[in-house]
Amino acid sequence: MLTKKPQAIAGVSVDYENVVEEIFPSIGSTVLGQFLNRLYESLPGFGEVRLSYLIFVPVTWPLALVAYLALKLFGSRYVLTNRAVKCFPVLGSRPLAEVSLDDINRTSVDPDSRLTFFRSGDIRLSNAGGETLMLLRGIPWPERFCQVIDKTRQARQATAESLATIRVRSR
Repeated sequence: MLTKKPQAIAGVSVDYENVVEEIFPSIGSTVLGQFLNRLYESLPGFGEVRLSYLIFVPVTWPLALVAYLALKLFGSRYVLTNRAVKCFPVLGSRPLAEVSLDDINRTSVDPDSRLTFFRSGDIRLSNAGGETLMLLRGIPWPERFCQVIDKTRQARQATAESLATIRVRSR
């Protein structure tokens, strides 16, 4: 019987901490972005296009641009490495928060945080006891980033198990 084993992550080393992915929150993470999302989703539409998109987006795009520029100057960014998930200021190199992949037991997208127009949501990183270790706000395509975090965790665990087996064999 064939079993699918997790694959190594290209460019990631066991000995060094390497960046797997860096992601910037959408403007949906701001109060203004949440207001704009409610406004844009307020009127019905036809298929993917809502009437409110045609009415409100041309009028409010300067507000969205201000929120976007503010995030690019004063916001944060999330960095997934082969060892941890870290939150950094956009214009800085010292982490504001950090959670080891070994401490994460579950990643989930908060259902109440979904913003349809911006296609974003909040990701909750929880430990085995269900306590929130970190909340990543306004992540574009949050399900995809949850999968990337989970795959990176699995690869880290498989690597640790393999190294332990090698150590035992080499004795």
